[in-house]
Amino acid sequence: MLPLLRYTLDLFANAEPHAPKLAKTPKPTKGKRAGARPQEPSDAPAQAADPKQLLSGAAAPGDDNAAKLPLVSALRHPQANREICLDGAHVAYAFTRAKRRSIGFSVGLEGLSVRAPSWLTRGAVDAALQAKSDWILRKLRDSGQRLDKHQSRHLEWRDGVSFPYLGERLTVVLEPDLQPGAHQLCEQAQGPVLYMALSRSVPAVELRVAVQAWLMAQASALFKVRLNHFAPELGVQWQRLALSNARTRWGSANSDGVIRLNWRLLHFPMLVLDYVVVHELSHLRVMNHSPAFWATVAAVLPDYRSHRRALKDDVAPHWH
Repeated sequence: MLPLLRYTLDLFANAEPHAPKLAKTPKPTKGKRAGARPQEPSDAPAQAADPKQLLSGAAAPGDDNAAKLPLVSALRHPQANREICLDGAHVAYAFTRAKRRSIGFSVGLEGLSVRAPSWLTRGAVDAALQAKSDWILRKLRDSGQRLDKHQSRHLEWRDGVSFPYLGERLTVVLEPDLQPGAHQLCEQAQGPVLYMALSRSVPAVELRVAVQAWLMAQASALFKVRLNHFAPELGVQWQRLALSNARTRWGSANSDGVIRLNWRLLHFPMLVLDYVVVHELSHLRVMNHSPAFWATVAAVLPDYRSHRRALKDDVAPHWH
């Protein structure tokens, strides 16, 4: 009998503390020895789907399933190598084999990713996907809406560009009279203003790189301050901070004490940033998302759920 399949989610997908359980795996049919070696998994590429079928994720008028079908943009992962039909939606997902004891699903801006043990048959993977079809389609729909909203917040890199910064709106002003390489952050009535020693005709890509470099320096310094603030409260010690530029994950931690945080967290209010810091530090005590883990987070941030919702509902600007 196959073991109960455990689902893992990255932070960006906002895993629920108590995910619904899978339906039990059917018992072996009569005449088949329990515990027998499972059929070798087949990794043959799935037959390419008709593009019109992929676009059929939008249900026809009057279809009762229309409300739960995801947006087309979320149906096909860029690295998709398998496909499955879930409640009328053709979902193309990225599938990989891994040295693990359970199957893991991750839903991010790019779509659905699935990682499974090497011994698990393709039929068992398909059955797990079907069992969780409601959850998968809901997450894909949310992800598609976030992606559309994310892309709608494309930044136009020019003098006066502005974006969210720690709960305020930061405006970038190009000031060629400043000493080369200099920058000044000033608080003004309308919000913070960052003066940068760049020509007002600077190419957009050069301006973007310069602003990103400044933000990453700010992130590194601020993250270390917040890590040092919360680590004693949790009774843990972090060893090293690494900045992340990932699109689908806000942070991660490993048992060696290495904390990875996405510099784009500076686009969110401080309380949201603190939630991610506490989330990752809590993993140094509990390396999973069990009730014990969430209790650890709540011991430091009792209202962490509201910050999780803010991280899910708000969308960082689109930088490229």
